[in-house]
Parts: sequence; C-alpha cells; structure tokens
Amino acid sequence: MAERAEVPETGAVAPVVPSLRWAEPPEGPAVVLLDQTLLPAEETELVCAEVPELVAAIRRLAVRGAPLLGIAGAYGVALAAARGDDVGAAADALAHARPTAVNLGYGVRRVAAAHRAAVDAGTGPEGAAAAALAEARAVHAEDADASARMARHGLAFLDELRPGGGHRILTHCNTGALVSGGEGTALAVALAAHRRGALRRLWVDETRPLLQGARLTAYEAGRAGMPYTVLVDGAAGSLFAAGEVDAVLIGADRIAADGSVANKVGSYPLAVLARYHRVPFVVVAPLSTVDPVTATGADIVVEQRPGREVTEFPVAGGRSLPVAPAGAPAYNPAFDVTPPELVTAIVTEAGVVSPVTGDGLAELCSTSRWSTSRSGNGMMAE
Repeated sequence: MAERAEVPETGAVAPVVPSLRWAEPPEGPAVVLLDQTLLPAEETELVCAEVPELVAAIRRLAVRGAPLLGIAGAYGVALAAARGDDVGAAADALAHARPTAVNLGYGVRRVAAAHRAAVDAGTGPEGAAAAALAEARAVHAEDADASARMARHGLAFLDELRPGGGHRILTHCNTGALVSGGEGTALAVALAAHRRGALRRLWVDETRPLLQGARLTAYEAGRAGMPYTVLVDGAAGSLFAAGEVDAVLIGADRIAADGSVANKVGSYPLAVLARYHRVPFVVVAPLSTVDPVTATGADIVVEQRPGREVTEFPVAGGRSLPVAPAGAPAYNPAFDVTPPELVTAIVTEAGVVSPVTGDGLAELCSTSRWSTSRSGNGMMAE
C-alpha cells in the first residue's frame, strides 16, 4: 500500500511524508515508512502490517540510518505484540536484519523488555501490547530530543573551532531527518549552523554505491535552503587540498568502547585526508550508538552488501543497467571503521568527547539512563 506526494525543488525542511510513523486501526496496526529507495523522485509510504514486511524493508534500505533503525525496531516489536505474534521470534528477526547498526538491536531490546515485564506482571496480552507501544513511542521521542541536543552541542563545538561562523562542512552519506526521530545527527548540526547564518557551504559526498548523499542529503539540504554542492567521493581530496573544508561531520552506525567509529564506507578515507590536512573530523551520534560490549573497531561486524549494488546502476521501473562486465566480482562493504586517533570529537546528546578515548566515552555514557549493553535484557539503568 503506498501514498505518493509530489517532491518540490524547494519547500519545507522536513519531508512531506514523515520518515516513520505508527498507524492505529483502521489503517493499522502497522509501521508506515517513507520508502527511501524511491527518493528523491517521489515520496511514497510503505505500510508494513507484519513484522516480516518490516524486516524486508530494513534489509533493502527502504528504512535506514542508525537512529531510525532503532525506532523501526522498537515499533516492530510493538507491532508483533499488537498482532498477537510471537514477540520473541519477531524481536530476534528484527535485531538481526542488519548486523552493524547497534541502534536496531537497542530499540528492539528495550521494547521487548517492556513487553516481557508487562507479561510477567500479569497485564494480559492487550496490556502488554500497550506497554510495548508506549516504550516504542518513548524511544521515538527520546531520539527526537537527542537530535536537538546534538545540534546544539555540535554547533557550539564548531564555533569553538572556527569562531565567527562561515563554516564549510563536508559530510558523507545521509544524517538528517531521514535517519532520525528529529532532524538528524551530523546534518542537524549543519542545519543549525544554516539557520543561524553560519553555514557557508555544505559539501555533499555522493556516497557510492547507493548515492545516499546525492539522493537523500541533497534532497534534505535543498528543502532547507542550505547552500550545498554534491561531489563524487573521489573529489574530496581536491577540496581538502584547495583549503575548502573547515570540518568533516559524519554520523555513525556503531561506536566501539574504545571510540572506533563504524560509518558508511568512505568515511575512513575522509578521516585520513582530514588528519593530513589538519581539518577536524567530527562524529555526531546519539549515545544509543555507543556499544560498550564491542571493545575495539576490529570487533565490529561490517555488513557485506550484494555485489550488484556496485556493478549495476538502478533506473526507473525497478530495472538496473550494468556498469561493469557481466560476472565481474565486487567488493561491497556497507561500512568502514575509523580508529579513535583520527576522530577529533564525538558529539552526543549528553555532550562532546574530545579527545576521543575509551575512558572519556565511558564517562559520558555513564550520564545516560540507558546503555546499549547486550547482556541480560539489553538495558542498564544508570
């Protein structure tokens, strides 16, 4: 089931269609997604009335971005409870839909724990389903709040680095409202700078192979009226050499305990370039992206995507055109890992860690009510 909206060249900051919403009967119960695979050409809602449909949407990147995956997983568990499905089985399927983004499992575990607690308290199926939905809504609201806090902390940090504004920011992949319950992570910082008149230029890596930068970040930046320019990933080095970049701002899909950052493939080369050219490399992510169980970057499981995403180019009608010889092998990791010594700062809703160390990150995480520990029920109250 799909509803479509025309996409104007300019207009509101947020999409006409929300990135994710919960639908009550008679439309639902369902998790309704903005199908990001169709952007920027059209805004189409994808209605997931069953958990397998949501799992499939996650795997094909109809819904993506670490914080939003956490929200999607949370509502997915609530959907299973509302339908009377096996909540444990649904939670397991959702949590393993994609291996690298830690927020997905975080959202799933929180809602599954709330549902289990309600069942143990004898509230009955309807009461347990209501408890699950309430917890999913809490995850959603907390992410929106975290987004606003990260924007404030991130802009303050940029202003410390370059007083007076005029920021020229290079970003990679997509980190705006499309990945969040609020206005995003790294792109929310750039948007805050723009609103204050302090953004001189947003450099947008196209982000191969799926073009999340060109398709999604440019789409959001254009709607917000931000001064932006799209570039091929391989052109970033020439920008640094020309002195056209004041800071690199990216998001994260998982941050290990030592401060290593897994993000969309192509992020690590930017960190190397930034270090060589003495440009700050800043990661913006909520504390739910920090995984204290994963000790180092070497322990992060990096998702391997199908080779056809590299060897073929999607066109209208669900078809694709070959851009490599038939049968050409392709290396297509979804993420790469940047070591902490290349990260200038990690900006979270609770504050900024700089320099980035395991101890500094742990201290900041201790201020959060929830950790992302995978032991026990997956949550730890601080």
